[in-house]
Amino acid sequence: MDFLYCSMKVKSSFFCQNCGYESAKWVGKCPSCGEWNTLIEEIVQKSKGISIVAGKKSKSRPVEMSAINQDSDVRFPTRNKEFNRVLGGGIVPGSLILVGGEPGIGKSTLMLQICESLPEKKILYVTGEESARQIKMRGERLSISTKNCFVLTETLSQNILFEVEELRPDLLIVDSIQTLHSDLVESAPGSISQIRHTAGELLKLAKESGMPIILIGHITKDGSLAGPKVLEHMVDTVLQFEGDPNLVYRILRTTKNRFGSTSEMGIFEMLGSGLREVANPSEILLSNSHNNLSGVAIGASIEGNRPLLIEIQGLVGPATYGTPQRSSTGFDSKRLNMLLAVIEKRCGIRVGAQDVFLNVAGGLKIDDPAIDLAVCMAIVSSLQDSAISSNICFAAEVGLGGEIRSVNRIENRISEAAKLGFKEIFIAKPRKSMPEPSEGIEIRTFTKLREVIGALI
Repeated sequence: MDFLYCSMKVKSSFFCQNCGYESAKWVGKCPSCGEWNTLIEEIVQKSKGISIVAGKKSKSRPVEMSAINQDSDVRFPTRNKEFNRVLGGGIVPGSLILVGGEPGIGKSTLMLQICESLPEKKILYVTGEESARQIKMRGERLSISTKNCFVLTETLSQNILFEVEELRPDLLIVDSIQTLHSDLVESAPGSISQIRHTAGELLKLAKESGMPIILIGHITKDGSLAGPKVLEHMVDTVLQFEGDPNLVYRILRTTKNRFGSTSEMGIFEMLGSGLREVANPSEILLSNSHNNLSGVAIGASIEGNRPLLIEIQGLVGPATYGTPQRSSTGFDSKRLNMLLAVIEKRCGIRVGAQDVFLNVAGGLKIDDPAIDLAVCMAIVSSLQDSAISSNICFAAEVGLGGEIRSVNRIENRISEAAKLGFKEIFIAKPRKSMPEPSEGIEIRTFTKLREVIGALI
């Protein structure tokens, strides 16, 4: 339908920079998310007296679900297998994908390599942060050359939509959504109103044309995506690109995916020539130099559908400054304190007066409870200065009673350990049936943490 807008009135509203809540007046505490001092005044336009002057039939009509024809090729995969993994098999036509990450983590590099992995597709790369020459320089450094990739330096959303209509690309990449603005909204670029409006325009474009769109988004100080929470609700997929800038490994996680699993993870290695896919991360994350070193234990973890063998490093020593320190990198510090209490209470090993430092090798952040047993054994091994054989790995959860609890998908963990050459794996005693043994590895079952410590140390 065509509308005639009259009595245009410009006024200001207050928007929460954390959740996007709109208020007619300023308040100190956001009524929606409860954050303090997050409401900022923005100029918005409100229209009154909307009258219908003409009517047109909608292009979209109700269709019975059983009558909908689904193409056999629902996705088009890229040549980047790790990117396909986190998307659930490839890019879905008409989807809106949001990629967030810290500055300098490699988001733009990843997008350029995605362009190279789709040589048969026409791609429009819209940048509002760099010039076309800068994009060309990065492409030459990464040895990326594709004739079907077009670069557009523009921040006005109306001009972008016009160029898309003229070029008709197969894929649109926007770097970044915070730099876009629209003439229909009288607030500054990057504000809540601008992000919500421009994202809505791109969402409409993706759904009506069937063209997938990838948006690059900034993150805030606490690590969450900048902009209103409605932005994450509008898109189909949210990918988080994370990693320590001082380390070479980068992790692409799926936090939301309407077309696949939300627990997938892709691992890349940052090199001078760009991001390299890591097909078997277990071989890289494990070192071969800890055969006679105490405080090292190997845990079998699961990230998405991928089993990983993680090296857990523990260091325990007398508290030098009176108050014992508890520090962990890549592992939940509260769970570390709980496991230390279990070791002292249930196993009779005094760690209350000891400094305890724990590290997950490779810069990974693991929240899988299956590595609890490996954490406990690394701590006890360091305290007793007794090395654990490099042919042994662990896969079990530790309860408050000192019991060893079974974890899910134990067969996948055993199979991955056997493939990497481990001779023994320590797991919880199953209640029903034993997992099928893998060739070349011995499965040892236990019920108490004390029994595992007695068997090894």
